[in-house]
Amino acid sequence: MRRRAAGPRPATGAPPDAAPPSPALDPQRQTLESADMARPAPARIANKTAQKTTDVRKGILLAVCAVTIFACQDGISKHLASAYPPVFVAMMRYWAFAAFVLLFALRRPGGLRGAAATPIPLLQLARGALLGLQIVVAITAFARIGLVNTLALFASVPLLVAALSVPVLGEPVGWRRWAAIGAGFVGIMIILRPGPDLLTSDVWIALVAVVGFAIYSVMTRIAGRIDDAETSFFYTGVGGALVLTAIGPFNWTNMTPPDWAWMALLCVMGASGHYLLIRAYEEAAAVVLQPIIYLQTVLGTLIGIVVFAEALEPPVALGAAIVIAAGLFAAWREWVRKQEG
Repeated sequence: MRRRAAGPRPATGAPPDAAPPSPALDPQRQTLESADMARPAPARIANKTAQKTTDVRKGILLAVCAVTIFACQDGISKHLASAYPPVFVAMMRYWAFAAFVLLFALRRPGGLRGAAATPIPLLQLARGALLGLQIVVAITAFARIGLVNTLALFASVPLLVAALSVPVLGEPVGWRRWAAIGAGFVGIMIILRPGPDLLTSDVWIALVAVVGFAIYSVMTRIAGRIDDAETSFFYTGVGGALVLTAIGPFNWTNMTPPDWAWMALLCVMGASGHYLLIRAYEEAAAVVLQPIIYLQTVLGTLIGIVVFAEALEPPVALGAAIVIAAGLFAAWREWVRKQEG
């Protein structure tokens, strides 16, 4: 059985992690592992045990570029999903992502055989398939309720992952982080504004995507205890591509030439974003880059407002601010706990 190398590691996308999230921008995400909701995040790929302080600034810059690309991906995904089936859009994205994953594996020591070797193939394939389906749901939410509302809810993923880590992973969570999780829940309630119309609205689509990404992030952390990051990254691409290829062709739709250009750009941006994120984690520790995941929420919200004329309602802004503040505090407490041993 292969064990992953010890060292800092971030699961949302991702796209996609892809990550080996966590991904989840990932995440989710307890880190950038977890971050493009349409993005599998390769957050732990090539994460070094020792980090050069002179490289931290470069790592931050690379991570900022990556999440900026992921935010733009969300905008393009919303545009395409407004005219074409979300599963078709996700399938095309995943075909490009899977090609990137295969090329990445071929360049690593051991090649494809080394990347695919795992004692837990069913878990790895399941988490990859879950992320692929989650991306379909997230893109659907972009089209139905908009980027602003969807991304505001996605900001809660790291807190949900922290809560799930207690019963599923047996990880200790102190009262401070529980308080942050509780505050984040309050923020979510402010965003949702529970009422008679809640169950009949499309907001539940975004909630399903959020929960799906959080579960994917936890599954990634379980896999990370056994497999190395390269293997998890490989199955993130392969598992998602397999499940979407099984259902996507039934939703094949002829696209206009301009939209084919948008689709091509979407695919190129996905590979570029993942590569930049991989490089970022080669230069800086996960704890340094983790808060940058929230930049994607801000940028995606701006795209929703400026490009798609979406409204940022005061309750959504207030709730998102509470969730983000709680997430940053929880991340800081996690860093403190690790520093204390």
